[in-house]
Amino acid sequence: MDDFFFSLLLAGISVGAVYALIALGLNLTFWTTKTLNFGQGSLMMLCAMLTVFLSSQGLAIALAVLGSLAVVAALGMFIERWTVRPALQSSGGSMGWVVSTLGFGIFLQGMAAKYFGSQAVAFPDVVFTAQDFVTVFGQYISLQYLVVLAVAVALILAFELFIRRTVWGQAVHAVSLDPELALVQGIPVRRLILGSFMLSSVLAGVAGVLIAQIGGTVDPAFGFDLVLLGFVAAVLGGMGSSLGALAGGLLVGVISKLVGGYVSTAAEHGIAFALLMLALAVRPQGLFGRPEVSKA
Repeated sequence: MDDFFFSLLLAGISVGAVYALIALGLNLTFWTTKTLNFGQGSLMMLCAMLTVFLSSQGLAIALAVLGSLAVVAALGMFIERWTVRPALQSSGGSMGWVVSTLGFGIFLQGMAAKYFGSQAVAFPDVVFTAQDFVTVFGQYISLQYLVVLAVAVALILAFELFIRRTVWGQAVHAVSLDPELALVQGIPVRRLILGSFMLSSVLAGVAGVLIAQIGGTVDPAFGFDLVLLGFVAAVLGGMGSSLGALAGGLLVGVISKLVGGYVSTAAEHGIAFALLMLALAVRPQGLFGRPEVSKA
């Protein structure tokens, strides 16, 4: 196999798995509230920048990551309580939550630029360095890429098992189908919704740390393009499907990297949105999604 093609393929699979994590986080809030947190990109950025800051203060890298994830989890709770819930209660079915989550994300970017600076900073090595490789059939494979891929896929599969095999997972599924009926049946709908935003924010934080590990740097603008690619992956795979998020993320990642390597890096994002338009035209419900039927 051509070395250049193989390196692009591995990079595409690795970053595609991270796109899938972002898509999974978007799916989670979509299940419980039929909304998407478009501030996810800023949460990714904040988690990565907090990791850099805490590790620079002498904290062990593992504790720095955990502390940063705790902060974004708390912010996820804040987003649900103060940006999404009021918009859903007062907008009468409008899309006010889009503006409120985007606005909060822009606010976080501004705060990060004020307190951490607007310049890119180096992200510390979490497990392996960029110089760590293994050789498989004569091909050099970056251990960073392998770790990113393994962590992302493991989290997605664990979440799928959680949804399918646990009582709380079934409760989330019930809320996604009919929140009012779920409430009548005694399911703590409000608590589940709050938990979904917190878990979605944690997934965004993990995705931010993984992508920063590959890229090596992070800045306040980090994350915005990534959440758009995660959204493309979610729609392409099918909103509401975790396996669809994985398939969509891998597809977007691989095709983007191949286009970037053989055509132009400037065309990477363009091809992702071309895939989105094609998917909406040919199969609006996505690869693994099902058409929704509304009953009057």
